[in-house]
Amino acid sequence: MTPQTSTTARSVSEADRRAYWRANIRYVLTLLTIWFIVSYGAGILFKDALDSIRIGGAGLGFWFAQQGAIFVFVLLIAVYVFLMRRLDRCFGVEEE
Repeated sequence: MTPQTSTTARSVSEADRRAYWRANIRYVLTLLTIWFIVSYGAGILFKDALDSIRIGGAGLGFWFAQQGAIFVFVLLIAVYVFLMRRLDRCFGVEEE
């Protein structure tokens, strides 16, 4: 069900729509930046420095390249869901 057809959704002004969209884009860009830093930075750029730290017999840089970036990505999805639910409530467009 879309927010426009939801019985709990209110009429949203054009200014509110723009503010909602700006906040959404800000969240997405912030979370994608974090993911880029973790996956590219920790897995490639800083791999040699991080490999001096060992986790389960493997270097931390290797761990980030193989699994850490995936874990961070899944965590960022959960953070995005939380942020968007809060944003929906703030603008009164949450779904039932």
